[in-house]
Amino acid sequence: MIAHRFLFAAGVLLAASHPHAEPAGYAAEAEIFAREMVERHGFDPAALQGVLSDARYSQAIVDAMDRPYEAKPWRDYRALFVTPERIAGGVTFLRSNRVLLARAEADYGVPPQIIVAIIGVETNYGANMGKHRVIDALTTLGFAYPRRAEFFRRELEAFLLLGRQEQLDPLRVVGSYAGAMGKPQFISSSYRRYAVDFDGDGRRDLWDSNADVVGSVANYFKEHGWRAGEPVAFGARLTSGVPVGITPIEKTPAPPETTAGALRAAGVEWNEPLPAEASASLIRLDGVEDEYWIGLENFYAITRYNHSNLYAMAVYQLSEAIRGAEQAALVQP
Repeated sequence: MIAHRFLFAAGVLLAASHPHAEPAGYAAEAEIFAREMVERHGFDPAALQGVLSDARYSQAIVDAMDRPYEAKPWRDYRALFVTPERIAGGVTFLRSNRVLLARAEADYGVPPQIIVAIIGVETNYGANMGKHRVIDALTTLGFAYPRRAEFFRRELEAFLLLGRQEQLDPLRVVGSYAGAMGKPQFISSSYRRYAVDFDGDGRRDLWDSNADVVGSVANYFKEHGWRAGEPVAFGARLTSGVPVGITPIEKTPAPPETTAGALRAAGVEWNEPLPAEASASLIRLDGVEDEYWIGLENFYAITRYNHSNLYAMAVYQLSEAIRGAEQAALVQP
């Protein structure tokens, strides 16, 4: 009962501390959430009051959620990430962290260029890790973004638990408008579940420890079905239009549900060798002209990081460009 009396008072405090800022219902949702955190996880009511009363609703965060990059066509999306600057930055990051990347590949089976490309797409190798306080992002979206409120309330719960677990000050952590954090932009639940202490210092630091960043990205992929030594995707050609009985997937990912043999039999061609029984998908992307690709199990694994075929293709193409630039530099006299 003491906790419940406090939480009612906290709800009043939240409402009073943000006059005219939050939409209707924000304070009530915050009060319900606070009660659940005290009852479910034993949070100290006064400390939790201090955190939630300091959180600020942000209309800019809501607006950003409603205009995601993945809504762009592929020809525009690709231009954001597969750039000379990111390729050069990827080569620099790869060279600077070669030993870590080799150890991550040995432990998790994920090639260095894939790990580096993820960091490049997510934050330009740490140059842009976000400008929003994570507490503001997650309370705004958890209490005042009905379309995905349930998801972001779970992330807010995970964020507060992460702060307690990793000794992070929840009022000082900064990330993306969706609450993603660090160089690899892990959301709170992913941070808790997949981040690893790859440098052995007793902490999982996704901001300042490149070892933890590299190991955590590699572990994420291994846990999401990455197949060591297997390819990701191949460029494809259609010999006589879209094949009958094969529906190309576009922006929304799907597990590869047909086979390479079935695609070849239907008139889809590509140059690289691939067993007929290999699981595969036909992907269509809206470039200057439509592009067709064969997506394999590892391509789908990349979409588990961000549920978008555009994202996965940008990561793959950036990774190949980084690998090619690094190899070219090695053979120069």
